[in-house]
Amino acid sequence: MALLFISENDDPSVWKAELAKAIPELEVRIWPDSGDAGDIEYALAWNPPLGLLASFPKLRFIQALGMGIDHFLADSDMPENVPLARLVDPDMVRQMTEFVIHAVLRFHRQAALYARHQGARLWHQEAIPDTRKATIGIMGLGMLGADAAANLDAIGFRVRGWSRRPHELANIESFHGRNGFEDFISETQFLVCLLPLNESTADIINKDTLALLPEGAYVINAARGDHVVEGDLLNAINSGHIAGAALDVFRTEPLAPDHPFWAHPNIHVTPHVAALTNPLTAARLVAKNIQRAAAGQPPDNLVDLRRGY
Repeated sequence: MALLFISENDDPSVWKAELAKAIPELEVRIWPDSGDAGDIEYALAWNPPLGLLASFPKLRFIQALGMGIDHFLADSDMPENVPLARLVDPDMVRQMTEFVIHAVLRFHRQAALYARHQGARLWHQEAIPDTRKATIGIMGLGMLGADAAANLDAIGFRVRGWSRRPHELANIESFHGRNGFEDFISETQFLVCLLPLNESTADIINKDTLALLPEGAYVINAARGDHVVEGDLLNAINSGHIAGAALDVFRTEPLAPDHPFWAHPNIHVTPHVAALTNPLTAARLVAKNIQRAAAGQPPDNLVDLRRGY
């Protein structure tokens, strides 16, 4: 059986070595050297060229190389009869939670202000903010959002969450659907976006959403760049209504050198590093799904293409 590895961002040699440990008989080919298209039964992919996956007539299973699958949804030729699975690795969940906690604490403990004090050689102690009175609002309560919420709750923050469908999480005040959105937003001081990207969530952080946030709120986006209307966010920060933002994802990546986010004093930019796929931990999960597909069983973390996640 042959698997085609499709990614310009990952080292195929590491993946090939790790998969060989779990499935020695698996032949791994590296795109664009796919060989005979009729040999390909499995694909392990990140952002494949549009139409590529439909060109393999015997394709039985597609494993995404990350949790996001919007690249696949954008392909109008995506083979609907071939199962697609998200990669849900506990190591990536840990990474994302670390990123969210770091971003929240960076704002909460006034790191930027103290950096300015240091630059001015100013020894001045600011008032310590009360963590128990700070409200974190997490959009998206799947595995990523639920883990971040639990860990922020453990630190002592007041944590609330919003999702498409109802979720019950210990100590987390939960809201759902369009009817619950305004109540969720109106008291959120740190807005964290961990939503999947689909038609209903694209542009969700727009001028209307930002206006509902309390004055002085912060925005943290580690989901997808298309969740944020960038001009609206810039305007909200420049007006003083939004105090700042931590952004790991952008509508166009890499972020253009002349993009105003780079030089903005109240925007913290990172290059899509909140949670990176680690083949040393993820390969065994991929191998398990390949074996399940070979046995005619549904893969773990199967995607519903109609819902977009």
